Amino acid sequence: MQKRLLGRTGYEVSVVGFGGIPIQRVDKDTATAMLKEALNQGINFIDTARGYLVSEELIGEALKEIGRDRFILATKSMNRTYEGIKAELAISMKNLKTDYIDLYQFHNVRSFEDYERLMSEDGAYKYAIEAREKGLIKHMGISSHSADVLKTAVETDYFETIQFPYNAVERQGEDVFKRAKERNIGVIIMKPLAGGAISKGELAIRFILENPNVSVVIPGMDSVEQVVENAQPGKDGRGLSDEERAQVEREASELGTQFCRRCGYCAPCTVGIDIPTQFVLDSYYTRYNLQQWATDRYNAQAVSAADCIDCGMCETRCPYDLPIRDMLKKVASHY
Repeated sequence: MQKRLLGRTGYEVSVVGFGGIPIQRVDKDTATAMLKEALNQGINFIDTARGYLVSEELIGEALKEIGRDRFILATKSMNRTYEGIKAELAISMKNLKTDYIDLYQFHNVRSFEDYERLMSEDGAYKYAIEAREKGLIKHMGISSHSADVLKTAVETDYFETIQFPYNAVERQGEDVFKRAKERNIGVIIMKPLAGGAISKGELAIRFILENPNVSVVIPGMDSVEQVVENAQPGKDGRGLSDEERAQVEREASELGTQFCRRCGYCAPCTVGIDIPTQFVLDSYYTRYNLQQWATDRYNAQAVSAADCIDCGMCETRCPYDLPIRDMLKKVASHY
């Protein structure tokens, strides 16, 4: 497995890391088997978050068996207050069964107002400084879906890493990554498959790793097989051929920009619609020529896109500012 320096943290991280969102779908034994295989494949970086349901707990149980110090461990919190993040960090450390976090990140800082709350006198950053002085955390980073927020963050000395979506469809962060590299700030890539919208995973990861300003890409995984598959591009270091690049660019062109990344931040829906699932099913209907398969599963739902009451709450939470209500209406029109 190739390694790159994670900015001024000094950590040498595997270029492919372990994204901790999907692990919440598996049981304890599978989670442990996955992390054992990750170590076997040369993966040494784990990214999780308080908001990923039982992800921290499953990873903590696995690390208890495998060995905490064999991984560089990163977690995140969306809390912005001094007292709030103090409580969240304590929970994360308990869940992960560790007495320190290698990289603690401020999760999904969506706007400049959000950023200002984080950095205020009674904000989360103030406590994180104290926690670092006590040895509870080693380094600090920030994640966002806003390139503008990160443009501001990289010009400060507050953060040692940034985390941002990047793939063949979403390339708006490339200038930020370049500047981060110039300032010795590590670049962590989330959403390498655009939330599952990109079908050719290996090519998608190769595309990302061709960018020298990227430190590590963290595809989500929920099986041992996926660990092996996702690790491969980081092991052989092969770039894209002209034909493979054309495939990646063709799929990116077909996707456009108005699509769901399945991040789940839109939840909970007022009437209980599983919003990302509506768009997943519709992609099978519209892109993969599986109309009957998608129709059967759409109709089997207790609540579907057609039940949207147009309240708009989901749109206030979407980090991509998608017109979710209009998109749900389009889905419903197909059935």
